Amino acid sequence: MRVLVTGGAGFIGSHTCESLLEKGHEVVCLDNLDPYYDVSIKKRNLDLLESHDRFEFVEGDVRNAELVSKLVRGVDAVNHQAAQAGVRISVENPMKPHSVNTEGTLNLLEAARENNVKHFLFSSSSSVYGGAPNLPFEENAVKIPVSPYGVSKLAAENYVRIYNELHELPTVSLRYFTVYGPRMRPDLAISIFTERALKGKEIEIFGDGKQTRDFTYINDIVRAQNECLEKGMGDGKAYNVGSGERVTVNELAEKIIEQVDSGSGLKHTDPRKGDARHTWADTSKAEEKLGWKPRYGLEEGLEKFIDWYREERL
Repeated sequence: MRVLVTGGAGFIGSHTCESLLEKGHEVVCLDNLDPYYDVSIKKRNLDLLESHDRFEFVEGDVRNAELVSKLVRGVDAVNHQAAQAGVRISVENPMKPHSVNTEGTLNLLEAARENNVKHFLFSSSSSVYGGAPNLPFEENAVKIPVSPYGVSKLAAENYVRIYNELHELPTVSLRYFTVYGPRMRPDLAISIFTERALKGKEIEIFGDGKQTRDFTYINDIVRAQNECLEKGMGDGKAYNVGSGERVTVNELAEKIIEQVDSGSGLKHTDPRKGDARHTWADTSKAEEKLGWKPRYGLEEGLEKFIDWYREERL
């Protein structure tokens, strides 16, 4: 199978490409190498992939409709991971996530429709739930995004659904819950906390630290993608992909401090706009429809990530 992976030089996207290549597929990777974070990290990800003879890298943007149409022509599946990430950044600059996440997705859907693509997977986010009152989040829960990023993902998700309903395009959306693991972005909490703990520095936590998160290990995310591809999931629906567990941010920091045997303390500062108070996935629908359920708990996942971090980023 020939698969177009957008955002394939990033954290999740590079793992997506790697897994597809290991399974024998041809991969076309589209990434604009946006300097939202250190581009050298993305280039190192590409270095891991370009040794495969079934891998092709194209530098470009999902907002370029002409380029997208050209790349989608001849592929069997689209695995759409590209996004302007960053909940807090989206508060300061809402136009960019709207442009990349919503309009970029629409470009890909149009190209997929025109070229009769057999499978279209969209990477959505737990941010679509935002301030939803009932925990854990079920897929049909009320959506109350609390950031422009969440709004952009929800809008894109609705386009994905509509293209299935109106044009019978085989689509599926996976709502990821706080993904972590090797090669993760340096601006995310687990990366920051790990770096500071390893250096014995104080760990800064926004707000009271009692906000909770459902942290999902990268291998579980990729396995859910593979299940969708292998089963030909194209019902237009969205599925939660999370660990099904939650911890407070304070507890997360304490677990990292314990694992690295650090003397770091905690410092609480003002909360940031756009951050959801809680995330927690009900994954029963994914288990029922995809035959998928999480395999990695936080303790094991953190251990694997910290080992990688010590070797690759210190």
